[in-house]
Amino acid sequence: MDSLDQQLLAQLRQNARASIAELAAKLKVARGTITNRIAKLEQSGVIVGYTIKLRPDANPDEIRAWTGIAVEGNQQTVIRALLGEPGIAALHDTNGRWDLLAELRVANLGELAATLERIRKVKGVSATETSIHLQSFRG
Repeated sequence: MDSLDQQLLAQLRQNARASIAELAAKLKVARGTITNRIAKLEQSGVIVGYTIKLRPDANPDEIRAWTGIAVEGNQQTVIRALLGEPGIAALHDTNGRWDLLAELRVANLGELAATLERIRKVKGVSATETSIHLQSFRG
């Protein structure tokens, strides 16, 4: 992936429904370039799906959790794999015990278990620790 791919992914993270014309204009390239880049990113497995983002309080019954992730080897490879995981609402680089911190948002405990299993299967993930969100007091 080059700089244009990274910029394209950043635009799609902001608005996965952006049109090809809109993306091309923002990135100052031809529409055909955008179409070809998206196709390649999908075929190579970098883009594994499209989703929506909800306001934090839009679904009060969803399960929220945070997973600390230890990475062995190339962290960028792990990050690329995790960014395609639909259960991960946000992914952060951290210091301390864990290399990455993932905010998870899922509909139920079954989905949480499936999401954690997929995270653990990513090549380079050596350990995880998950805490389920119970209650917020501020923010």
